[in-house]
Amino acid sequence: MNDICKTLPGAEWSDPWGGGHDAWKVGGKMFACIGMVDTGVSVKTADIDTAQMLIDAGLATRARYFHRSWVHLPWGSDADEMRHRLVVSYDIVRAGLTKKLQDTLPPRDSA
Repeated sequence: MNDICKTLPGAEWSDPWGGGHDAWKVGGKMFACIGMVDTGVSVKTADIDTAQMLIDAGLATRARYFHRSWVHLPWGSDADEMRHRLVVSYDIVRAGLTKKLQDTLPPRDSA
């Protein structure tokens, strides 16, 4: 997960709450988080319906403590699916940043 996230332009690691929460952010906004229990990674989806579809398909579970548009991907998930979900989460969060902030980030196509 870290190997994927660190390749995304402007992505930065942080521990926002202390105590071992690994979070990846772009423009100061989180797109991936590993909790203290370390059972997998939580990522943002486009909307609640997409999150529910992933849960119904058995690919993810509800991400505790996050908005319903976030899902939790357990370790051992298909590697391609994990990569896809991390990149999609990054893209969603990056697109939600102000244009001014987006312009300060490295180009997206360099990932």
